[in-house]
Amino acid sequence: MTTNHRIALIPGDGIGAEVLPPAQQVLDVLGRRHGFSLSCTSYDWSCERYLREGAMMPADGIDQLRDKDAILLGAVGYPGVPDHVSLWGLLIPIRRSFRQYVNLRPIRVFEGIDTPVRGARPGEVDIVVVRENAEGEYSEIGGRLNRGTPEELAVQESVFTRAGVTRIADYAFSLAARRRGRLTSATKSNGIIHTMPFWDELIAERAAEHPGVTWDQEHIDALAAKFVLDPARFDVVVASNLFGDILSDLAAAVAGSIGIAPAANLNPERDFPSMFEPVHGSAPDIAGQGIANPLGAIWSAAMMLDHLGHPAAARDITDAIASVLAKSDTRTRDLGGTATTAEFTDKLIELL
Repeated sequence: MTTNHRIALIPGDGIGAEVLPPAQQVLDVLGRRHGFSLSCTSYDWSCERYLREGAMMPADGIDQLRDKDAILLGAVGYPGVPDHVSLWGLLIPIRRSFRQYVNLRPIRVFEGIDTPVRGARPGEVDIVVVRENAEGEYSEIGGRLNRGTPEELAVQESVFTRAGVTRIADYAFSLAARRRGRLTSATKSNGIIHTMPFWDELIAERAAEHPGVTWDQEHIDALAAKFVLDPARFDVVVASNLFGDILSDLAAAVAGSIGIAPAANLNPERDFPSMFEPVHGSAPDIAGQGIANPLGAIWSAAMMLDHLGHPAAARDITDAIASVLAKSDTRTRDLGGTATTAEFTDKLIELL
């Protein structure tokens, strides 16, 4: 019997609307091969909607998504709409309402991609950044005082809870145990006196429950340098909300292009839908030209299939990504080629 999944599509802004259709094309091919179907509902929630109606999504937006099996998002952000408005008006409410406390960002160096890092060799660099996605530095606690005066100030509070750090640590250690058995914790406990020592203590506490995983911790500044100097040494990296966000973008650049990087916002308990999105953002400078790299969205779709219980289909996609980069000279501009989004997608589907 064919398994049907209800998918929410949120193309969003800029190239988001250009990279989701290629992902859908790939999903259709895999559905026919592996015996599943997707019932997709598209939503126009975006900065354009904000400019038109004063909100990124309707008041009942979360309720409209609640019965879906997964959410596939293109990108959010547009000139003229402050980034904090677009982020806090759409992505963060979805992540927090649906308890998507794991942000999973895999990074690989593929054969056929030129990276700016000499030591980043295909087959050797394979990192997963496990980013805490619901608290940490991205809290709503704080405010501004004396606006517009010489005494103006802003206060932003970080929030680290035992429950929040413990659950992200357990997820990361379990993932490392299924991979190469190595975990690195990103910290800054030499300079951030309360939250980071607390993070370190809880990581060490959870490590004791995962004796099969070798682990260490690195201060974030040194870790950023080592991502460039020796990226092959890392397997799973667990980090707070801010540190994980920065590290995963750095790792994508090490791999050759942020255009290929995927992300999953997971509710591991599956009480709520999880959300999948490319890391690259809306790229308004190239939007509308048909030249965006669809790989980030397509790889995100593969992560969605894996989450929905179709690991073989997900592997077909990642194998095809590796194949199109290694065996073809078809490239989008961010990868040094001249192919359009459609041409690159056609080549990938041909190899599928």
